[in-house]
Amino acid sequence: MDIAGFDWDAGNWPKCGKHGVSRAEIEQVLLGEPAVMGDPHATEPRLRAIGKTAAGRYVFMVFTWRTRQGERRLRPISARYMHKHEVDHYESQIEKAAKTPH
Repeated sequence: MDIAGFDWDAGNWPKCGKHGVSRAEIEQVLLGEPAVMGDPHATEPRLRAIGKTAAGRYVFMVFTWRTRQGERRLRPISARYMHKHEVDHYESQIEKAAKTPH
């Protein structure tokens, strides 16, 4: 993803941090290679992402894009660690993708 930076403020950080996920972990996942999909329940354009931190923790998050001073910034909306069944599904999809010829 082409990210000029992150849009953190008092509105989104408390909601993201309340489940124990740090800003650094959220940024690691989003700067890495997360699986990204649309959010079917959103009233504004939002995306969902799942991925793994450098320490191997699995994170689920919701985010949107904001343009600030002409730069496209990523605005995390909420984040939490993934449940075991979500991790199992994520890993099975990664494994399946690795076996599929490109």
